Amino acid sequence: MKRLQGKTALITGGNSGIGLASAELFAAEGAQVIVSARRQDVLDEAVRRIGHGAVGIQGDVADLEHHAAAARLVRERFGALDIYMANAGVITIKPSVDVTPAEYDAQFAVNARAVFFGVQAIAPTLRDGGTIILTSSLAATRVLDGHAVYAGSKAAIGAFARNWALEFRPRRIRVNVLSPGPVDTSILEKLGIAPADRPAFLAAMAERIPAGRLGDVDELARAALFLASDESGFVNGVDLHVDGGMSLV
Repeated sequence: MKRLQGKTALITGGNSGIGLASAELFAAEGAQVIVSARRQDVLDEAVRRIGHGAVGIQGDVADLEHHAAAARLVRERFGALDIYMANAGVITIKPSVDVTPAEYDAQFAVNARAVFFGVQAIAPTLRDGGTIILTSSLAATRVLDGHAVYAGSKAAIGAFARNWALEFRPRRIRVNVLSPGPVDTSILEKLGIAPADRPAFLAAMAERIPAGRLGDVDELARAALFLASDESGFVNGVDLHVDGGMSLV
C-alpha cells in the first residue's frame, strides 16, 4: 500500500523547490495534496505538475486571512487534514549592520509569524493522530555569514515545534522540524548567483559539506515523507537535519 493512502496534506510554498518536490511525492504516495502559493500562474503550474487531483489555493502566508481561507477549504472540500507542512519561506542575506527594518519584518512575517498563525488556524482541522512538519534551516543552529535575521526567524520554528509537540499531546498530533542544508534549487538565482557563476558556487559549497555536494530536493522530499508517514510514528519534537553532515563542521 502507498504510504500516504487516504491522507490529506496541505503544503505551503508548494509551488517550487522542497515544497513542490514534497507535494509531488506525497501525491504519488496516495495523498490528496493541497498546495498554496502567492502567484496564481505558478500555482496553476504546480498543480499541473503534481497531478493526482491536487488542489491549489492562492495567497500570501504573511496574510493571516490566507490561513483562515485554507482552513475553510479543508473543511468544506475534504472534511479534515492529516498532514500540514509549513514550508513557505523567504531569505535576504546581508550583514546585520545593513539589514533594514522592512527586510527584518518580511523574513519574520513569513518564516515565523506565518508558521505560528498557520498552525493556529489549521490545527482545528487536523485529525487526531495527524502530523505537522515545519521547514526550518541549518542556519537556525549554525552560524553562516549574513544569515542573522534569517537564522533568528528559523530558530523560532524549533521553539514552536518543541512547545507544540507537548501542547498537542492530548490529540496525538506529532510536530517535527525538517532542517535542510544547502540544496540545489532555484533559490540560488534569487540570491543573485548568476548562471555563469553557478558551477564555481556549487563547487565551493561542496567543499564545506562532508557529503561533498549540495542536497537535492528529492532527498528533502523523502525526508518529509518519512516525517509525514506512519514510519515516523514514534518521532516527535525532533529537528531532522538533512544537510550532508554540514552541521558537524
